[in-house]
Amino acid sequence: MPALIRPTGRVLGPLVIALPALLTACTSAQPPSPTPTETGAVEVEAARDELAALAAAAQDRHLVAQYVYSRTGQPDRTIVFTSANDGSWRVDVPGGALGGAADVSMAATADGLFQCALPSAGRPESASCVRLGDRDDAIPRRSDPRIQHPLTDWLDVLTDRRAPLAVAPASAPEGVTGTCYSVESTSASLNAPLDVGIYCYDQDGTPTGVRTGSGTLRLAAPPGPAPATVQLAGPVVVDRDPLDTAAPPTPDPSDSPSAGTS
Repeated sequence: MPALIRPTGRVLGPLVIALPALLTACTSAQPPSPTPTETGAVEVEAARDELAALAAAAQDRHLVAQYVYSRTGQPDRTIVFTSANDGSWRVDVPGGALGGAADVSMAATADGLFQCALPSAGRPESASCVRLGDRDDAIPRRSDPRIQHPLTDWLDVLTDRRAPLAVAPASAPEGVTGTCYSVESTSASLNAPLDVGIYCYDQDGTPTGVRTGSGTLRLAAPPGPAPATVQLAGPVVVDRDPLDTAAPPTPDPSDSPSAGTS
């Protein structure tokens, strides 16, 4: 029996020596842990992908929704947004023109892009619309209330991975629900593709709120079903210009005839 035990000791010797080497080889084969910089880059990319997916869902989301628009120094306004099943849209903006004195409706249909003046205290005339251009044209800056952009064409920017944007998760502004992201432009151009701010969405793509330097837009109630198409607020006319967003200049008293002159 002792003769049978001695060879066992000679076999274990090489195995004992080889075992640490095998463990070292297995350990060195494991991938290195990502550095903090790499982890941050992955999180940024994930946020960009998540926001792009939600914005794409918003493009496919057809509804009628009311939003409360808040801006410092101004009373809250209720904005009505309609995204119809045929892809047309309409946004009614109280106080959207003439320095807040006139209500307007912005709309895009198969026939083009329109601004409609609505009856209001500052403009008691009946509703009428002016064609601004083709459906995908830009709204002239002087006639652009800007409130409609987060709900319409800025969705194209958020889904475009080539757009110069930096995206990160963000806390929801007060009164806003949903998943939110801070969005900044990384372009040095003065014409940024959209306004810097916080953009929020439900998982089904419903825009629940936006906060930019222009103010805060928040969903006021669950949205309703979409119509087949949007209707313009009034007939299209060709004998007037679109309303400006700015208030008209105050008349200069010196331009008026002096008292007692004929």
